[in-house]
Amino acid sequence: MVTIKNYAVNSPRDVKISVVVPTYNEEESMGEVLRKLLGLEGLLPPMEIIVVDDGSTDRTADEVAKFTSVKYVVHEKNLGKGAALRTAFGVASGDIFVIQDADMEYCPSEIPKLVRPILTGQADVVYGSRFKGKRKGMSFSHHLGNKILSLTTRLLYRAPITDVMTGRKCFTRKVIESIDLKEDGFKVETEITIKILKNGWRISELPIAYSKRSRGFSKIRYRDGIKCLWKLIVESFWDK
Repeated sequence: MVTIKNYAVNSPRDVKISVVVPTYNEEESMGEVLRKLLGLEGLLPPMEIIVVDDGSTDRTADEVAKFTSVKYVVHEKNLGKGAALRTAFGVASGDIFVIQDADMEYCPSEIPKLVRPILTGQADVVYGSRFKGKRKGMSFSHHLGNKILSLTTRLLYRAPITDVMTGRKCFTRKVIESIDLKEDGFKVETEITIKILKNGWRISELPIAYSKRSRGFSKIRYRDGIKCLWKLIVESFWDK
């Protein structure tokens, strides 16, 4: 059973938000993502944007270079999304961390509503749920795989999670500092959720819109889903 910790950030005027963007070969959408993120200035507390380039071999670096205010960190070789997130969290200076994928499947314009429950002290973690919101273009296999993983999470961890694999996750710094992330690849999505639930942080879900990428190519494969399922099952037998 999950226990709940009572923790809230300071008042919004004292808060800084770090938007972390893990990326690998996303030259076609990177510029649009960064423009939309910068367009949020004034709608959010002070914000920094951190791009971790996980060994891209295309022109992603050239796209990021057009935005001089963006922090840019490069992995010399591709290590995986989990490794990119650990790097991003390590250099982030904010009080709230927001994950923004670089493929434009999640629109940056929804970030303000997602961080609001954290700013008001109602949650420590907020997930954007594609299954509570609108989905456009999600394949049947992707839909089914996500449903299975989320159902497994609910059954094994007794937590009302509808979208465990969402790429739209927000947390306080204190949450991230309390969990020691180890996974390098896509299993980090389930690892984050497992450790958040085992540590008793207050987690909330809000509906978001999802639109299948129209540029570039997806990096996640069915075998990643199998690995995530196995991790959910194995970790359910271990205490935090």
